[in-house]
Amino acid sequence: MITTLLFDFDGTLVDSEAVHFQCWDRVLADYGIRYDQTTFCQRYAGRPTLASAEDMVRRHQLQASAKALASRKNTLFAELAQSSLPPLMAHGQTTLQQAHQAGFTLALVTGSTRDEVEPILQGYQLASLFSCIVCKDDVRNPKPHPEPYLQALAHLSVPAAQGVAIEDTSTGSRSAKDAGLTVAAIPNCHTLVQDFSHVDRRFDDLQQFYLWLLQQK
Repeated sequence: MITTLLFDFDGTLVDSEAVHFQCWDRVLADYGIRYDQTTFCQRYAGRPTLASAEDMVRRHQLQASAKALASRKNTLFAELAQSSLPPLMAHGQTTLQQAHQAGFTLALVTGSTRDEVEPILQGYQLASLFSCIVCKDDVRNPKPHPEPYLQALAHLSVPAAQGVAIEDTSTGSRSAKDAGLTVAAIPNCHTLVQDFSHVDRRFDDLQQFYLWLLQQK
C-alpha cells in the first residue's frame, strides 16, 4: 500500500534548471567559459553542485577550488530565488495539494541547499504540505547516494515498501532505488537522454503520475 510520496525538487516540482544554468553561467564567465543551456543542462542537470564544480575544475583545468565555485553558485541561486521565483513544473502545485488532501504523506528530498529551497517553498506556500524536507545540508552523502531518501524514511518512520519517489534525473532515481523505494521517473527536456532503465515507472508529467497513483489505492 502506498502511503508516502517523496518528491525531488529541481526539475520535478520546480522548473529551476534555467535558473541554475544562469547562476553557473555567471560563475564560469569569470573564467572565460561559456556553455549553451541545452548542453550544460544535459551534462549537469541532477548532479550535486559540488560534483558539478569538481567536473568543471577538471574539464577546464581551472585554478580555483570546486568548493569555492559551488559556494558562489549556491549564493547566486539563493539571491535569485528571493527576487524572482522560478515557475513550477506543469501540474506541480495541483498534484501536491490533491495528494495532501487525499491523505498521502509528502516528503521533499532534494540535492539543493535549504537556502535555495526555502524561498521557493515560501513563495508558493508549499512548505506546510511536506511532513519532511531533506536538503543537501542535512546529509553527508548527497544523491546519487541513498542517504537522503533513507533519512526521509527514517524521519517519517515509513518502510520503503510504502513509498514512491518521484524524480526527473538518473542521479536522483538511483538514489531512491538504492533506498528501496518504488521510483517514478518524469524526465524533462533536459534529462530525456539520461538512463532510466532502473526505474519502476515512467510518466510524461505529474498529472499522469497522479492518475496512475489513484489507481493503486
